[in-house]
Amino acid sequence: MFPLILLTVSNPPTRLARRLGTGDAVVIGLGSMIGASVFAAIGPASAAAGSGLMIGLAAAGVVAFCNATSSAQLAALYPASGGTYVYGRKQLGHLAGFSAGWGFVIGKSATLSVTALTFGAYTLPEFPRPAGIAAVVAATAINLRGITRTAVATRVTVTLVLIALGLVVAAAAGGGTTNADNLADWSVGGARGILESAGLLFFAFAGYARIATLGEEIKDPARTIPRAIPTALGIVLVVYAAVSAAALWAVGPDVLADAAAPLAAATDAGSLSGLTPVVRVGAAIASAGALMALIAGVGRTTFAMASEGDLPRVLDRVHPTHKVPHCAEVAVAAVVVVLVALTDLRTVLGFSSFCVLFYYAVTNASAWTLSPVQRRWPRGLSGLGFVGCIVLAITLPGASVVGGLAVLATGMIFWRIRQSIDPQSSV
Repeated sequence: MFPLILLTVSNPPTRLARRLGTGDAVVIGLGSMIGASVFAAIGPASAAAGSGLMIGLAAAGVVAFCNATSSAQLAALYPASGGTYVYGRKQLGHLAGFSAGWGFVIGKSATLSVTALTFGAYTLPEFPRPAGIAAVVAATAINLRGITRTAVATRVTVTLVLIALGLVVAAAAGGGTTNADNLADWSVGGARGILESAGLLFFAFAGYARIATLGEEIKDPARTIPRAIPTALGIVLVVYAAVSAAALWAVGPDVLADAAAPLAAATDAGSLSGLTPVVRVGAAIASAGALMALIAGVGRTTFAMASEGDLPRVLDRVHPTHKVPHCAEVAVAAVVVVLVALTDLRTVLGFSSFCVLFYYAVTNASAWTLSPVQRRWPRGLSGLGFVGCIVLAITLPGASVVGGLAVLATGMIFWRIRQSIDPQSSV
């Protein structure tokens, strides 16, 4: 049971419209997590840890829960667009907030490219990049119509995706190739491999932050956000555990590691292989739903950073009718289109995980500084979440770690140069 202690926090003025209730917030969180993540991350995680990815999944879930509690209490205290960019600024200082926001925007832009490429891999394997680009454009167009349109569309996609994943479990578990030996190889990669798989699978959980980054558009955020985040995370953990176990049982980690569309491969091996097209459609719908939710979340963080002058002010504009940060969302979509055209799915997945783990490390550090009156969960969860994020980040593939550190360092240098030119920007 989660504590029911509620702080009396008045909703601050907002330039956006508060239109989302608890159900909408949970659905947007589910749409961000039950998306391309489960269809894509299981392959690299299998390569890293074999069947040990199930331990990695549990570890990723524990870290994600710690992060979720930190995010929930901070979001209730600061119900504004921007998530940890805002929390870091308020609790740790401008540089910490900027670094988190920078890591989030860059890392999640990479996540968006993974999501779009997953859409292409499951729908048009011969032309994954054009299909992915088309999906980004369509998702952005829906988002620009307003946040309630995003919530309604996400509710539909989540329902359809859960049905598709149920079919994956049924087809994989009931297949003629199922073998308990497929679950027996826990030694691949050793302890480091399990931690690497946890870092890669963490990528699949990170969508709950979309709930926090939409803080300016949620009704009664002090009550809604702390309920919505743990609820969405708990549902996703159960779904991922069932799907991962069924896929491993059906074909084993080697097949999953080599497949461009791992869950389609697991379904193909089952006695209900005729359901594979349905699974591919489910993956396409999941990816489309995740694209909508992720573009909305990254757009809000970009909007918040532009409002503070940490990114170009042109990205600070709000559409007069639909009340969405349209310039920020279009800019994010443009960057993602470039990434889809030029990058590889598995290459950017680890990089994205590193940047997002850094983001949540700042989240936990911010939550650690809260006073007892402001805290809703034990302080130790924030400490465990911080340590977990650092451990998972440094055990990712070396290229992902180096690339992530380079991006963060570039952002900090940019921030320092800007501060030297305009010291008032830190006020």
